[in-house]
Amino acid sequence: MSGGDTVRAFVAFEMPDRVREMIRRERRHLEAELPRARWTRPEGQHLTLKFLGEATTDRLARLTIEMIARAAALPAVTIGLRGAGFFPSARRPRVAWIGGEADGGAAVAAAVESAAQASGFGREERGWSLHLTQARLERGWPRSAVETYLEWGRGLALDVFTCREIVLYQSELRPGGAVYTSLERIPLG
Repeated sequence: MSGGDTVRAFVAFEMPDRVREMIRRERRHLEAELPRARWTRPEGQHLTLKFLGEATTDRLARLTIEMIARAAALPAVTIGLRGAGFFPSARRPRVAWIGGEADGGAAVAAAVESAAQASGFGREERGWSLHLTQARLERGWPRSAVETYLEWGRGLALDVFTCREIVLYQSELRPGGAVYTSLERIPLG
């Protein structure tokens, strides 16, 4: 790939395979019970820190250098996924997600945002919030389905995990869904 090529990219925390598998097992019965939706594939699950959109490989190389400099001063992030919700809201559900807490996650997100701005990417208007997308709803769900999903999220018990790096991913949109490829792995602290 030459420096002028463009790719669709984002920066994220990678999910451990064991947690992806736990979510897949926990979600299996739920998918059959709820109305139609486009459920995320386990291999596509990640915790996005910053969506970059289409970017030249030159700009992504600059971003990588900026992120390396900032990430070195930050400790690993401990993540606990639990609870569930919807964007934009439970009253108008379009995206179903799992929430949680990320000890140190906001500092890493701020560092990624700073590195992105220094590399010529636009500033994100909203602050970072930990969420793991589970489904995109083709139509809003009825209230009973929303409650079923939220109740499922309240009972979710997933392993806590530690992220010791951030990952710059390429996202290729294909008919069967997006395919993500790691371009760079940047260690924390």
